[in-house]
Amino acid sequence: MTDAVSQPLWKKTVDFPLVAMIIALLVIAVVVFTVGEVMAVLTPQVGETAGQLLGAVIVITLSFLAYKLVIRHLGERKHDDLRAENAVRDLGLGIGGSFLLMAAIVGIAAVFDVYNIVGEGGFSDFVFLFAGAGLIAGFMEELIFRGILFRWIEEFAGSWAALVLTALFFGFAHDANPNATTFSSIAISIEAGLLLGAAYMWTRSLWLPIGIHFGWNMTQGFVFDVPVSGNDVEGLVTAELSGPELLSGGAFGLEASLIALVLATAAGLWMLKQAMDKGEVMAPWWVRRKQALSAPTAPAEE
Repeated sequence: MTDAVSQPLWKKTVDFPLVAMIIALLVIAVVVFTVGEVMAVLTPQVGETAGQLLGAVIVITLSFLAYKLVIRHLGERKHDDLRAENAVRDLGLGIGGSFLLMAAIVGIAAVFDVYNIVGEGGFSDFVFLFAGAGLIAGFMEELIFRGILFRWIEEFAGSWAALVLTALFFGFAHDANPNATTFSSIAISIEAGLLLGAAYMWTRSLWLPIGIHFGWNMTQGFVFDVPVSGNDVEGLVTAELSGPELLSGGAFGLEASLIALVLATAAGLWMLKQAMDKGEVMAPWWVRRKQALSAPTAPAEE
């Protein structure tokens, strides 16, 4: 292996964590822009519903290929966050665990009479939920926020900075959503930012956070008819949220409630504890460099 000190300046520059992060973001931006242009032509021909599903499949497929061919090879600490090992297991655990977590949140909301089923639902929003809130949000947002931003912020500034910053980025990325408030963005930063960031730290893979994200959105929207991050959708039942906004989350949905904040944060803290017990906490780049320089050098063999 080539010693880092002997590498040319351009290679050390490209491998620097923040530079590698910017390159990775540009790669994904090119993919998303290209797919958007293609779908603008295809959607009128195939129809909006088929276009949503086709667009989700294309952008995820191309982003997956871009990750495998380019992004995973960037930086000093090259590794694959989308490896096949344990992928099905972690996806299943994420989807199942988030279903149980959201069911518990809805159940407690029902006990406090802020969530009530008032009728039957339907399937009119299924493709929108599955393609947009499920596949695209689950895969693309985790690839960007955990697979790129968290990964290289962590390599530069350490695990705690990465966890806090990506949680804030993720929460306030939802600030433009329908019915969003400052409190809803803070709530998502804490409950979801911690939950998904800790899942990534624990497994050092994107499959668990992808499963959690997908399952969370599909469960609250399609199963329980709760607004998904402020987006009102049709689920299998017709439900209403009422009562104090601190418990119901108001028009934004249960993600902006104290119920979700407490339960999801508790789940995130549990996973963070598992990550810490595994030793998955990284020191900042400059601390690691200092430790490497001060480490005793093994004597050369005669």
